[in-house]
Amino acid sequence: MPVAPEIAGLLDMMAASGNPELYELPVPDARAATDALIPLAGEGADIASQVDREIGGVPSVVYTPHGDGPFPVLVFIHGGGWVINEPKHYHAVCQELAAGAGCVVVSLDYRLAPEHKAPAASLDSIAAVGWVLDHAAEIGGDGGRVAVGGDSAGGNLSAIAAQHFGKRLVAQLLIYPAVDMTASFPSIEENAEGLFLTKRHMEWFMGHYLDESGIDTKDPIVSPLYAGDDVLASTAPAFVLTAEFDPLRDEGEAYAAKLESLGVPTTVKRYGGMIHAFYVMKLVTPTAAEAIDDSIEFLRANFH
Repeated sequence: MPVAPEIAGLLDMMAASGNPELYELPVPDARAATDALIPLAGEGADIASQVDREIGGVPSVVYTPHGDGPFPVLVFIHGGGWVINEPKHYHAVCQELAAGAGCVVVSLDYRLAPEHKAPAASLDSIAAVGWVLDHAAEIGGDGGRVAVGGDSAGGNLSAIAAQHFGKRLVAQLLIYPAVDMTASFPSIEENAEGLFLTKRHMEWFMGHYLDESGIDTKDPIVSPLYAGDDVLASTAPAFVLTAEFDPLRDEGEAYAAKLESLGVPTTVKRYGGMIHAFYVMKLVTPTAAEAIDDSIEFLRANFH
């Protein structure tokens, strides 16, 4: 199908704005520019509390649903190419996931590049998930029902954490994840330009994260696709969401296929007509609400 009309309208509006691309800006300016997208995620949902606190040494926001705990826990890891964004960009989504899935959501404010090169973000994610597994009761959670999830770079970090903790986690929610730092799948070229996330953006993000890190692009600490079969086979049930017009589409689907081939219960769903980042565009497209509802259904099924 073609790009959905409402998404095409957004892309046209962005093109007509004359604003510079993120990769044309200094990093602090690129970070500030993304605040304009926050309202597109909508209002969020009613929850019992939203509290800033440190989780395993990582600044985080903890969202608690109404009801009586202990609740299952989702550790949510935001996207932004390891360079931009922070939990405030995902308040609405995290509130909806907490309310809908009846879980505590822990949203991580992990260290960003280029100030902190790879694998800083991976190590922060692993530290925070480990803390939740061991100390969930301190935030009203159940350490036996912990999932990890996130979008884009956060999907990358979620997959890496899922590999580290294996069956201690009950689910992994991978929203158009970046899993292959070699950037070698066809969709990188097919969807290279004019579709929100471009090839140039990916090169800019990966450059800030990987340059001078000394880490090979196929090292599983940055590219979960290249982990050993034994590691992949031991991971939690997965839901992999991809977007039709996304440079990252093929690598996400390849990761899902690999998990499935190794016996990991895996659901993969490609959202037609969608672009990268549609998940946080509920005010733009009804497909965002559909994807969030699908995520909630997946989490509820694996939490109980």
